[in-house]
Order: sequence, then C-alpha cells, then structure tokens
Amino acid sequence: MKKKKLDGMKRTIRVTEGFLEVLFLSVAYYIVWRLGYERSDGFPAYYGNGKYVLAGVYAILVIMLFNNFDGFKFGYLKAIESFASQLIALFIVNFITYLQLSLIANVMISPLPILMLMVVDAVIALVCAFLFTFVYHRLYPPKNMVMIYGSDNAVDLKFKMDTRSDKYRITKLISAEEGFDAICRQIGDYDAVIINDVTAGIRNDLLKYCYHNRIRTYVAPKMTDIILKGATDISLFDTPLLLVRGKGLTFSQRLVKRLMDIVLSLIALIITSPILLIVSIAIKIEDGGPIFFKQERVTLGGKVFKILKFRSMIPNAEMDGKAQPAVDNDPRITKVGKVIRATRFDELPQILNILKGDMSIVGPRPERVEHVRKYSKIIPEFDFRLSVKGGLTGYAQVYGKYNTTPYDKLRLDLMYIENYSVLLDIKLILMTIRIILKKESTEGFNERKALERKKAQLLKQLHEEQKEETAVGSK
Repeated sequence: MKKKKLDGMKRTIRVTEGFLEVLFLSVAYYIVWRLGYERSDGFPAYYGNGKYVLAGVYAILVIMLFNNFDGFKFGYLKAIESFASQLIALFIVNFITYLQLSLIANVMISPLPILMLMVVDAVIALVCAFLFTFVYHRLYPPKNMVMIYGSDNAVDLKFKMDTRSDKYRITKLISAEEGFDAICRQIGDYDAVIINDVTAGIRNDLLKYCYHNRIRTYVAPKMTDIILKGATDISLFDTPLLLVRGKGLTFSQRLVKRLMDIVLSLIALIITSPILLIVSIAIKIEDGGPIFFKQERVTLGGKVFKILKFRSMIPNAEMDGKAQPAVDNDPRITKVGKVIRATRFDELPQILNILKGDMSIVGPRPERVEHVRKYSKIIPEFDFRLSVKGGLTGYAQVYGKYNTTPYDKLRLDLMYIENYSVLLDIKLILMTIRIILKKESTEGFNERKALERKKAQLLKQLHEEQKEETAVGSK
C-alpha cells in the first residue's frame, strides 16, 4: 500500500523538485541582474515590479527549455544525463536572456555577468541533478519485474534493462508459450510486467488483464503500434477513427525542413571551419592518404548518393568493398581517427551533403546499399524509413547505440517519422550533444558478441527449465 502511495506521488515529488530548482536559478539570475546590469549605464530604472517580471520571464524560459530537453526527469535519466540536458537548456536560456537585456538597454551589453550566471547555473544544475536523482532512487528502489517474451530475440531487452539496474530489475522471464492462464497466475507477485514480442492475441489479453487489475505494464511496440501512434484522430462520428496517411512528410513540412537544413548547415560550416581545417591537415600529415572517405548510401525513395566523412581508418581499410564494422581497438583506425570518431568530428563533412540536398540534418541514418538489400529481405518494413531523407543525426542516434539492432533502429526511426515536427528536429539536434557523454552510445560490436553469449546461456537455462516444468506437468 505504501509503495502504491509513493508511486502516486512520483509526479508531485518531481514537480516540487523542479519548482525548487527553477526558484534557485531565478534567484541567481535576479541577483546577477541587480548587481551586474541594473546599475549600469543604459538600463532604465525599475522602481516598481518590473525586476520581478524579468525574473518571472527567466523562470518561464527555464521551465520550457527544461521540459523540452528532459531536464526535469530526475531518476528517469542518469544524473549525468539530467545535468547534461539542463546544461544545454541553460545555455539557450542565458543566450536568449542576454539578447533580451541588450534590447532593453538598446545596446549590446557586457556578456561577463551572463557568463558568471552560466557558471552559477551550472553549479546549481549539477547539485540538483545528483541530489534529486539520489532522492528518487531512495524513494523508488528498482522494480521487481517479470518479462513475458514471445521469441528468443526478445530476451535482448532484459540485458538492455539490466544496464539500468538503478531503475529496473527483471527477476523472472516467462515464455508466452506457457499460455494465458499460467502467465496470469504468476505475474501478480511482481511490481510490473513487460510484454515483449508476443503475438497479437495473447498480448491483447494480457494487456487487458493487467489494465483491469491495475498492474503496471510495459509493452515493446510493434511496427503497427508506432504507425498508429502517429495517426490523426477523426472524431466526426460516434465511432472513433485513426487516419494513417503513410506518405512521410507533407509538402509544407518538407519545405520548412529544407530551409532549416540550408540555414543551419551554412552556420555550422562557418562555425566548424577551423575544426575542418585542423582535422584535414592532421589526417594528411599522419599517413599522407586521402582526407575524405566516400561511400554509397541510400536515402529518400531509395536514391543512392555518396556520403562524405573524414577518413578515420587506414587507406583501403575495406579492400574487398564489403562492410567490415569497426570493433573496439580496431587496428585499422588511425591515431587521428580515434580522436575524430570519439568526438564525432568524422561526420562533419556531411554538412556538404546536407547543403547539396542529399541529406537532412535530422533523419534516419542513411545505410549502405548492401545493408538496405540485406535488411529489407529480413525485415520487409525496413523500406519505411526511406520515406524521409537520411540524416546526420536522428532519433536512433540520440536514443540508440552504435550496435543497436537493425529492427530496433527501424522502430526508433519510425518513432521520428510518425511524430515529426520542427521542434522535434531542434530537440534532436541539441540532444546530440548529450550522447557524447554517454559511454554506451559508442559501444562496438565486441559488446554485442558478449551480449549474444550471455543471451545463449540464459536461453539454454530457460529452455531447460521449461522442459522440466513440462515433464512435471505430464506426470
């Protein structure tokens, strides 16, 4: 009973923590403004409540940007991820605030007080992110969960969730083959249920059962679930309808997206030009080989184009032309390559692909021609991701990993396509900064092989247990 009461208060606790942090940040801004700007030349005197209005506007900006970048999701994200999200949001807030104060003063004011504010804000964000995450995990220990799986591949999810042992603990796996009644008799002993890759009939029955009995339930979505999530509600009749267009982006969305690509890539080209020059020289000095690496990739409508990257491997690393994914400590990666791959600088030349129109800043990562053919045979829905241009970054890059399976990447890419908006593009562009801090985002295929070994051992154990239960039942 106490646990259910705490679960019901989770949102209230997060709102209270968020309110306190916004209050601290707003007070810091108010003090910096009073000491750094109010008494300086050019600012009008604020004898009434105007100074409080400025602090209120700052608080509103913080709330909006924190919400957009998941800054308030203490406990949901790791503490370092919450801090990174807040830092991105605070940089934007303080930049906007600097422009706002410059407009009030009718002159470009000194940025020093705002820079001091940014340092103070960073300290406040760091303390709050780690403190509130600690409080969350003290109040909400990991949930004792049971996973209902329908295929061997579904077991992968257990190992993924094990990486967040601070939040989830899958202590039991039950095969969907055991049947609805047998499953229902067991799930009542757990805090939550995960339904993963289960056939539609039993999945619907389990979901209704859990809903009726108020059991917290997590469902790994199928392709059709993601498509329906992006559908439009039709409420003209007393029977609700969902409209699925299946045409990718509208004309107006494509136009706005293209304009944003041109403007932002031009700005990025100017800002990163020193990096482009330094990396080009470093690559040439190291081994004298070509600066760029070109490779055929597939984008919107199946169009093939040559993607540009800084070369991070030795020349002719793929002499036979076949894909040979990099592994940890790959001897083919050069010294310069290790640096530019870790910082993602190897991807910067793709700004030119974006300007040309072959790619977008945000979209599904364009795959190699042979990969598209291979994955399309295994996963018929793989072509769905070709309804928009390939991107420099995307949903799968922000929320996935280097070794995320093609099926999971497809699901993530469909989440983006079916929920597209300009704001989502802006969010993903800025959230790309955060993934550099995440170790698991750069995990190589060695980790995937280790995962496969663990999975094989677990499946062997599960199959043996199932045989024993069947033998006992037959007696």
